Amino acid sequence: MSPVVLARGFAKNSLDKNPTIGHWLAFTAAGQVTLRVGKVDFGQGISTALAQIAADELDVDLEQIALAPINTEDSPDEGVTSGSFSIEHCGGAVRMACASVRAAAIARYCAASGAPADSVQISKGVISSRLSERVMSYWQLQLGDLHDQPVDPAAAQKPVDRYRYVGQPVGRLDLKKKLFGAASYIQDVTLEGMLHARILRAPNRAASLTHIDEAAFALRFAQVQLVRDGSFLGVLAEREEVAAQAIEYLQTLVTWHFPANMPDPGDLAAFMTGTPSEERRFVKPASQAPASGALTHVERWYQKPYIAHASIGPSCALARYQDNRLEIWSHSQGIYNLKSDIEVYLQRECAGAAVPHVQIHHVEGAGCYGHNPADDVAFDATLLALHAGGRPVRLLWSRADEMSCGPSGSAHLVRLQADLAADGSIHNWTHTIWSNGYTSRPGRSQPGQLSFVAAGELADPFVNPVSLDPPPSAGGGGDRNAVPLYDLPDYTIVYNRLLEMPIRTSAIRALGGYANVWAIECFMDELALSHGTDPVQFRLAHLSDPRAREVIEQAVKQAPWWSDPGEEGVGRGMAYARYKNTGAWCAVAVRVVAGTSIRVTDVSIAADVGQVINPDGVKSQLEGGAVQSCSWTLKEQLRFDRDRVTTRSWEDYPILKFSEAPHVQVALIDRPHEPSVGAGEASHGPTAAAIGNAVFNALGVRVRQLPITPEQILTQSSSN
Repeated sequence: MSPVVLARGFAKNSLDKNPTIGHWLAFTAAGQVTLRVGKVDFGQGISTALAQIAADELDVDLEQIALAPINTEDSPDEGVTSGSFSIEHCGGAVRMACASVRAAAIARYCAASGAPADSVQISKGVISSRLSERVMSYWQLQLGDLHDQPVDPAAAQKPVDRYRYVGQPVGRLDLKKKLFGAASYIQDVTLEGMLHARILRAPNRAASLTHIDEAAFALRFAQVQLVRDGSFLGVLAEREEVAAQAIEYLQTLVTWHFPANMPDPGDLAAFMTGTPSEERRFVKPASQAPASGALTHVERWYQKPYIAHASIGPSCALARYQDNRLEIWSHSQGIYNLKSDIEVYLQRECAGAAVPHVQIHHVEGAGCYGHNPADDVAFDATLLALHAGGRPVRLLWSRADEMSCGPSGSAHLVRLQADLAADGSIHNWTHTIWSNGYTSRPGRSQPGQLSFVAAGELADPFVNPVSLDPPPSAGGGGDRNAVPLYDLPDYTIVYNRLLEMPIRTSAIRALGGYANVWAIECFMDELALSHGTDPVQFRLAHLSDPRAREVIEQAVKQAPWWSDPGEEGVGRGMAYARYKNTGAWCAVAVRVVAGTSIRVTDVSIAADVGQVINPDGVKSQLEGGAVQSCSWTLKEQLRFDRDRVTTRSWEDYPILKFSEAPHVQVALIDRPHEPSVGAGEASHGPTAAAIGNAVFNALGVRVRQLPITPEQILTQSSSN
């Protein structure tokens, strides 16, 4: 089978599509620098970190940096904000752009003043020299002509010891208005004259609408506009509560056909291993024969369920179609890709007529953990805006739609096999994976396909793509983190990406790295215990990477409870990974208490992210990832029957409560002279495996099927 070629959206270097200084910087207002970026902030604090980089490189105060609103008219196209790449890609581009401007400004100042470059200093954007009375600022130098000049990657960057902001715990620039109740999120946006919208959607994207009693609806809601295109149904009303009431009534007037195409929820392993798939394989041939003596073969299976994004704030979008111009407000992580796919739809519908000009404004959403329905709701709002007579439309998804119709994280099945020698060495490591792909974002499907859920509901439907995967160069997808980083003489990785997708899947935080690290690190504990070796020492014996060893040792060392005497029902476990094998090194140790359920009481994280831009921001990302991983590992599971997704509310989908949140301690190993690497998704996999290992330590039961609920513990205790 020929490999699938992804359309766009995986560029590694933000400068590739945005090569000029004007893509990034402007000096239009005296004393202020406008910083333009394409990586969006959805709670991870990236805008603060990027402002820190720019302020240091330009020698201006942080207060002088003004971040431009992000939109498709004048922001750089940086693809999608995902994969913990923002600092690596955007941060590097911002640093180079600022260094280019700084070098050009110094050259102009020296030409005007006659001062040598090595005598120049800059403070708050004002350039001076101890050898000249001439003083000039960036704004006096009229730097506008640099707009079309290419960024110079060779421009000298500031030495680390001269940073003022990078490496410091600068307070988040976005928090003030949130703390004081100002409008901050897409859900807060209002436009003059806007209509309120709701949609009605079946909890199975393969379902079709067979009947609707439009007369009964019109009789009760005469002032509400009903919009239908095939199986796509929406309403437009003057007031939001009326739209909500109308869609609730509409549910009683429709009949759906459900094709009973869902997997058997009681035997997901059979579905995954029996579904047609595309194979991706990585092999490291054996470099040495095992020491003499018998080998003990160990084989284990690990399974993760489908999980929902479960964002606290339901997805929202606004759209206005007027004078052949479509304007959209969205919390999408990839507004340029969203724009491209909406244009695919418009080009087909216009059939030779003038295609509307599309502009998308990014507005922060209330939390995001991957490809949630932000893009779907933007497309839905577009479909409705085309029927709104020029008035703006505000659409909010329901909680039921959010849970049952949004993209989910794929179920994931792993078989691990290895031969263990008497000396503790590991041989013939084989890691086999079955899962759906981990991306169906806009812009990443083949021509003729659209990933929006509504695109497949139209009377003239588009093909909904089966989820693909990022290429290995971008960290992979279902096979993310499957290649072991331990010192093994050989390994074979076999990834089977399923070619059928009855349950919609796409990107969720850490992609396949969460399940693969969980499986690998539980398996390492099982091998260590089989050999009769302490699990920490077993790992260290198979690791020569000094940065990996240091995070493992630090995570255990800083946990005062790690060496506590054993207590009944209390367990300790640890795990390690380097995210995507190229990102942050992260080790996690946890303590759990096993009562009527498993509770994680303490988490100790040690991470190496290279140069730390904002330590508070990095710690928050690692802590948030660990807490989310606790919720995934102990509670979360998308439920369905053969007809539909049955998860519709928080009652159907419990998540970790504030009262259940563990105490988390984070230690950063700062390496200011090393490149910064992504941290946002580094703690998910290690936290899950550490919990699994701690549960075994507490109860002597190895749970190999998530989530680790009391029911699973009872099931596994009878089969271990």
